[in-house]
Amino acid sequence: MTGVTGTSYLSELSDVAGLAGATGAGATTTTGADGGFAAALGAVDHVQQLQSTSQALAVRAVTGDLDDVHDYTVASSEAKLALELTAAVRNKAVDAFTEIMRMQA
Repeated sequence: MTGVTGTSYLSELSDVAGLAGATGAGATTTTGADGGFAAALGAVDHVQQLQSTSQALAVRAVTGDLDDVHDYTVASSEAKLALELTAAVRNKAVDAFTEIMRMQA
């Protein structure tokens, strides 16, 4: 098991969501050390890592090399939840962008 914690992944996504949610009259863009685009890529990379781990454990389970199937079940659930959360954040960002584009100058 990789020891992935849900809170670390959620903090990465909340950083990205905080950037996407900063829309309005007093909004400022965040760049540099706060993360920005790099934080978004880190969150996506983390999702890919969770899926790779789940896939590797699935292969080990099928070949009989995995001692505890529970490890695969947990990794698979983490990967699924992370992907669903990433898709939800992406959908909210697209909705926010669409709403901004509808605003009249």
